[in-house]
Amino acid sequence: MATLKEWTAGARLRTLPMAVAPVLIGAAAVFGQPRPYTFGWLESHDDAPEQIFTGTVALHIVVALLALIVSLALQVGVNYANDYSDGVRGTDDERVGPMRLTGSGAAEPHQVRAAAFGSFGVAGLAGLIIVVLTGQWWLLGAGVICVLAAWWYTGGSKPYGYLGLGEIMVFIFFGLVATLGTSYAMVEVAETRGVSMEFPLAGALIGAVSHGLIASALLMANNVRDIPTDRESGKMTLAVRLGQGRARSSYALMVVIAVTLPLALMLQGPQSLWFLLVVASWPLCIRPIGIMVRRPQPARGPELIPVLQQTGTIGLAFAATYSAALLLS
Repeated sequence: MATLKEWTAGARLRTLPMAVAPVLIGAAAVFGQPRPYTFGWLESHDDAPEQIFTGTVALHIVVALLALIVSLALQVGVNYANDYSDGVRGTDDERVGPMRLTGSGAAEPHQVRAAAFGSFGVAGLAGLIIVVLTGQWWLLGAGVICVLAAWWYTGGSKPYGYLGLGEIMVFIFFGLVATLGTSYAMVEVAETRGVSMEFPLAGALIGAVSHGLIASALLMANNVRDIPTDRESGKMTLAVRLGQGRARSSYALMVVIAVTLPLALMLQGPQSLWFLLVVASWPLCIRPIGIMVRRPQPARGPELIPVLQQTGTIGLAFAATYSAALLLS
């Protein structure tokens, strides 16, 4: 029977910043829009009752918190689902990274699978509340797709994580979908109260792309570490397909593009100089990139584990500085 500490380790809490960042960016993109309304943020008529604005802001906060629950629960669910699927396939029999519940025998496979489904259930419940609040019932289908994508990463008969598509799907779901979805839900919940808002396309999209690249870089670093064992077990990740050299270079390229892309928003005008704040995250990129591309003896195996934590720190620092720029510009 696994202990609470082992279940916590299996949830892989160090990956959770990657779930927090897109919600933070998506919410900041909405709250940071320049508006003529006296109280900030929302565009409304001058004669609109103050309680309408106040209630809309409260709903915005509620929706953002619900989106955060969805993102965190999906991330934990993915981690448990990956633990279960890799464990029953034997992929984790020779484990380099942190302990896995199924592969180590600390928990029965059905227990880990139940934990994954339970996490997906929490995400689904929070998502359902968002659907009710916004009235956008088509989002139910989007939620089902997100859960299926989380399960099929390493689950099912043909898991896409074994086909080299993991980074692409992480970019789509934990980058584009999570960030833009948060902004969309907040805009739509304002519409239900008769408050007209524009979707913050530029700020939300660039933030989504940048965060998606950082999240993909984190997965790439993880898969570079596991290249030897993944190749032996038939898990053909993108890192395995690219090989050590190109996989490591792709990590560096994704991180560099992610933290420099927001500077393009400075072209919007003098007020957009706030996007220089993302430069504060640049020093955090030096060490992990250096470890990944170090010559002539690149780091391997357990030596790459710090890169995962450092990449997570980059993600949080980027999300904080970029969100601050969105609010101030």
